[in-house]
Order: sequence, then structure tokens, then C-alpha cells
Amino acid sequence: MNAISVDAGKLSWQPAPDYPGGAQKKVLSEETATTPRTILLKIPAGWKMDAHSHRFTELHYVLEGEYESDGIVFRSGTFRMIPKEMEHGPFSSEKGAVVLISWCGLKE
Repeated sequence: MNAISVDAGKLSWQPAPDYPGGAQKKVLSEETATTPRTILLKIPAGWKMDAHSHRFTELHYVLEGEYESDGIVFRSGTFRMIPKEMEHGPFSSEKGAVVLISWCGLKE
């Protein structure tokens, strides 16, 4: 396994078509046998997303702003681990947010 180093400040925000409402992303790593897929997700104020589940584990760390899911507001500095196959959401953000998201086990 090799170390990965990415200067996210040098990456451009790109459309995030897997997310509704004008969300943008920066891809930090793609999944391999030893690394998770990891992105920065920027969601705008007023953003909403329906509830869903995955066949893999999803990790969130809120870097800026806040979002609400499952009736809980997750603010800057909050870490969240969502086990595979667990329904989560709906999501919304009144103020917008930047969230570091990793997925583990996409290729299982």
C-alpha cells in the first residue's frame, strides 16, 4: 500500500450528479483493495435529499456548516458512521455544509 496525499485546495469543485440540489464534490480518493472512496461534498443552503440505504458503510465528518438527518442536526466537528444497509435520512441543510465522506466496502 502506498501513502496518499491530496491538496484539496488545488482541486476544483465539480458537479455531484449522485446528489440533488446543486451539490458539488472534490474526489480525494477512489476505492481500491486498501483505500476507501473519499470525497468532499459541498451542499448549498436549502439543500434536501431523500432517505436511503447502502450495501456499504458510510462515514461523515462535517468540516463546515451543518446538516440535519434523522431529526438530528450534525454541526461542524461532528463525525458520523452509518452502518451498511441502515436507512438514513432524509437530509437537509438550512445553512449549507462541507462534509468529508468515505465509503468502505464498495467492492465487497
